[in-house]
Amino acid sequence: MKTAYNFNAGPCVLPKEAVESTINAIRDFDNTGIGLMEISHRTPGWERTMEETRQLWRDLLNIPAEYEILFLGGGASTQFMTVPANLLNKKAAYLQTGVWAKKAAKEAKNFGETVIVASSEDKTYSYIPKNFIEKVPADADYFHITTNNTIYGTEIKYDIENCPTMLVADMSSDIMSRPVDVTKYGLIYGGAQKNVGPAGVTFVIVRKDILGKITDRTYMNPLPTMVDYRTHAAEEAKNISMFNTPPVLPIFVMHETLKWVKDTIGGVAEMNKLNLKKSALLYEEIDRNTMFRGTVECKEDRSIMNHCWVMAEGRENLQDAFMAFAKERGMVGIKGHRSVGGFRASLYNACTYEAVEALVQCMQDFEKANK
Repeated sequence: MKTAYNFNAGPCVLPKEAVESTINAIRDFDNTGIGLMEISHRTPGWERTMEETRQLWRDLLNIPAEYEILFLGGGASTQFMTVPANLLNKKAAYLQTGVWAKKAAKEAKNFGETVIVASSEDKTYSYIPKNFIEKVPADADYFHITTNNTIYGTEIKYDIENCPTMLVADMSSDIMSRPVDVTKYGLIYGGAQKNVGPAGVTFVIVRKDILGKITDRTYMNPLPTMVDYRTHAAEEAKNISMFNTPPVLPIFVMHETLKWVKDTIGGVAEMNKLNLKKSALLYEEIDRNTMFRGTVECKEDRSIMNHCWVMAEGRENLQDAFMAFAKERGMVGIKGHRSVGGFRASLYNACTYEAVEALVQCMQDFEKANK
């Protein structure tokens, strides 16, 4: 087989160990003689897998007991609506740092007053606004951020301090890439298909005491059953996230991926060290190579997950040539988003250091061939 290096922005590259164990489970799950995609979600082995998956989340991110961990369908985009449906009583605040953050704020406007405290749309989301926390209204029900912006390659790589209201975060594309102090957030959510599994399951980490607080809102009150987080955060462990049939296959892959982070990598702190090493290698080449330039304004805002660059001034006519050059050498998924252009390499958790070395070598070879 031809060697292919997967830099797609999502679905993500997965650990080989997770892929292999999933293949085996599809053939025969838990020695039942029945394949993973055919089993009942009330099979004891599956109930155990669900509980183990939740425990892996708790172990890796030190999630306290007062938080519930939910596995839902619908992707992060459905959470854009579900979050305000459950939490927005009068007013919400949003930080607008990219397309997905903007879409999240748009959904919130259907439920109440929505304040955009800061936005980087003026410069095509090429930076993270500064001092935004000072603009968050204290009377907001929550403040929503998108920690990593896959399209534009910017990231908030720290837990916000001194937030005047409850903090909510979409961590779709950087969860498990670095340690997170979950206690600083009321709710964290995201799609699995960047770092923790394939498309088809969405994770929600929610502090249980913030639910059920909607009072006199006229729209969607009471909440529809499937929209209400309390439906999925049942008291009995075996019923959590199983009000209806859960997305069994994606959750199993998540289970195996998190086992890999814990047992093979050594946890999230070790994962972060590896991610920083991979990221530094690529950014150093982007900055050094005379053919290219990065698109993010401030280096401190650069994402360690999604790396964006374009051809340097005067080299724009070589864009298609580099794309063909890279494709021939097995680089997959490096075409930039249409709103930015150029190139993007997503170095999610399972992307290997060797893959990044191959991309860097490809960039160096292209430079030598076109001097």
